[in-house]
Amino acid sequence: MYKVKVYVTLRESVLDPQGKAVTHSLHSLNYKQVTDVRIGKFMELTIEKSDRDINEVVNEICTNLLANPVIEDYRYEVEECVTQ
Repeated sequence: MYKVKVYVTLRESVLDPQGKAVTHSLHSLNYKQVTDVRIGKFMELTIEKSDRDINEVVNEICTNLLANPVIEDYRYEVEECVTQ
């Protein structure tokens, strides 16, 4: 079994109005040292082992459902779970 942590973020070239709103709010709360905020998504998947390569499976899941490849990038970390 695998535990997969997926991080999805907007591409650098895409404007992030939600991030700008958070930056503005932080400045109004006197956190002037924050210069930029980018909003993203974090997901944890538990995937059973199969004959398929785990990286192939995760890439398919990300490109088909979890991320919009036109405006978002994704990265992930795979951790093999030890079962007893």
